[in-house]
Amino acid sequence: MFRKMKNIDSAFRYIRLFSIAFIAGCILISVFIAYKSYQIASQSQQKVFILANGKALEAYAADRKDNIPVEAKDHVKMFHHFFFTLDPDDKVIQTNITKALYLADNSAKQQYDNLKENGYFSNLIAGNISQEIQMDSIEININSYPFYFKYRGKETIIRPTSIITRSLITEGYLRNVSRSDNNPHGFLIEKWKTLENADLNTQTR
Repeated sequence: MFRKMKNIDSAFRYIRLFSIAFIAGCILISVFIAYKSYQIASQSQQKVFILANGKALEAYAADRKDNIPVEAKDHVKMFHHFFFTLDPDDKVIQTNITKALYLADNSAKQQYDNLKENGYFSNLIAGNISQEIQMDSIEININSYPFYFKYRGKETIIRPTSIITRSLITEGYLRNVSRSDNNPHGFLIEKWKTLENADLNTQTR
């Protein structure tokens, strides 16, 4: 009888050990599945799909600090594009200047007001003159805030009888603001000024 009791006790211990091992295994598997699920969910949140021309393109999210130089350069480039790309059409001028002024502070508005007061835009319209800008380089210093930039480019002024090419060098600072449809990069140009705007050559048409 004692032997039977001993066997029952041993069997009970084996069952208990097996149950503990089974439960521990289930817990480990559950923890592993939960961890992998969280990892996959985190990775999926880093993916963004953009629909362009009927095709789904995959993009990846990243910290803004990794993209500051790229976004800052594009912000400066787009500001100069809108401010200096002009055609002899009042609506085109107003549209482009309005887009540019969303990207800069009152320093750009003051330059616009000075040009307008001097009849610059009226002369473009009256003389059927177009103006284009081509970027050469943009320097951005992200080691100090607000970020200093220097823009170098060439202006092409197309007149009915000639084409004038000018060098353009400007500088200013970038500070962070909220992103919006009018300001997708979330920067604002401050203390913007022109350092050089000199004729390089003139071609007769």
